[in-house]
Amino acid sequence: MSGILYIISAPSGSGKSTLVNKLLEFVPNLEFSISYTTRPPRGSEQDGRQYHFITREQFRQMIGREEFLEYAEVFSNYYGTAKCVLEQAAERGKDLVLDIDVQGERQVKERAPEAVSIFVLPPSSKELESRLRKRSASENVHLEEVIQRRLNAARKEIENYPFYDYILVNDQLEQSIDRLQAIVLGERIKRSGRVPEGKDQEQLQVAESCLKPNMEGTIRSILASFNSSPNGN
Repeated sequence: MSGILYIISAPSGSGKSTLVNKLLEFVPNLEFSISYTTRPPRGSEQDGRQYHFITREQFRQMIGREEFLEYAEVFSNYYGTAKCVLEQAAERGKDLVLDIDVQGERQVKERAPEAVSIFVLPPSSKELESRLRKRSASENVHLEEVIQRRLNAARKEIENYPFYDYILVNDQLEQSIDRLQAIVLGERIKRSGRVPEGKDQEQLQVAESCLKPNMEGTIRSILASFNSSPNGN
């Protein structure tokens, strides 16, 4: 079945990009929605691959023409998903993955409540800080205030977990990839109307374990790690 819209969100440093890339590699008939942003490219990023990089003025003009399905300003940069990507994916008979933040998720869910939302979380505040420091070093950014700002933003973002359908804790990469695939394929199985058997049942069981109500205890533990850290508020 085509036409399913998957929303994947995560605090910066949670490993979302790696998971999404692996998902697209392993799952057929799935396309990635390339967002527009006003931030500059990082590392080896190329225009039209990870993002469409445009100026703030160009972005504001697109807002004025009501061309966005959703958009938000994060860390002084705009990010947005153009409406046309949904139409183009539907024409090709593909499911679509949106890599957007918590603000964008609420906007999309209001317009497309049938969308499947997945929140990727780090296993703890300590692990996220370690990942952020590695990323900052690779970007040649060594300002402590940047790392602390991202940590504080992550804590606030995680508090939005009740709005999501699935929670995926990215601890062990291979296991997280398997779980993300199970969620995507499980939703396809449920919406296909066919009776699940064998491998389908296994996928559904893994996906169900990631449903928000089944992850409440884990989420509380992760939030507690942020609140108990030296920089927690």
